[in-house]
Amino acid sequence: MARQFSLAHLTVLGLPPPEMTYVAAMAGYDFVSFRIIYMGLSGEPNYALAENAQMLRQTRTALRSTGLRVHDVELAKIADATDPRAYLPAMEIAAELGAKAVLSSIWTSDHACYVERFAELCDLARPLGLTVNLEFVTWASVTNLRQAVDVLRTVKRPNAGLMIDTLHFHRSRVRLEELDEVPRDWFHFAHICDAPAEIPTTVDGLIHTGRDERLYLGEGAIDVAAIVNRIPEVPCSIELPHLERAKELGYAEHARRCLVTAKEYLAQHPRA
Repeated sequence: MARQFSLAHLTVLGLPPPEMTYVAAMAGYDFVSFRIIYMGLSGEPNYALAENAQMLRQTRTALRSTGLRVHDVELAKIADATDPRAYLPAMEIAAELGAKAVLSSIWTSDHACYVERFAELCDLARPLGLTVNLEFVTWASVTNLRQAVDVLRTVKRPNAGLMIDTLHFHRSRVRLEELDEVPRDWFHFAHICDAPAEIPTTVDGLIHTGRDERLYLGEGAIDVAAIVNRIPEVPCSIELPHLERAKELGYAEHARRCLVTAKEYLAQHPRA
């Protein structure tokens, strides 16, 4: 079966879900990955479909007319003040739209707290048919594969999963061999992008690349193929924000180039 691709919302964050869906369909993606849990970050648009009936109707129309499917939604952050029940309306919308997965990450150093709340999030998502996939993020609290595996082994929830982002994999200095110890059924999708070899030494530097300046596959120094070929064949969600390129090319062309370059790169580096 041909590898499947989703367009991650951060790649085209200025587009609301309906417009994003049309762009993804025209570019040839198989799925869309919506950012419909509003986190209140400065300058970030609010696409909380559970609170916007008109945008939800428009999104349903876009999905129906394009035939595109929703793969996952984000971001169910686990933090000190997090009540996982606050994410339930967004997860219900996600399930209604056909999504299969929720993305989560951890932003508190309180181990007992984040394990308990991640487990609760999984329990809330399970009746909806959703997996909850933990991403380690280099400027968050759970920053590497070892810590993420510890969470999943502790909570022991059947719908808990692990989401590898190639940028964070590289910048957390994870060894490829570490992936061999991860249960295969934990993998439901991956985030792919490229980046320069140099790893910033400041949080601001890490954030800048992560949110503003990721590279097309093959442009940077990340061995993306070695990572994605080491895990099971799962959909690849292209999370590749690059503000200058999006401004210069427009979101539609940027999204198209993300997909074209990813397909070309992975075709040149097939799974053994």
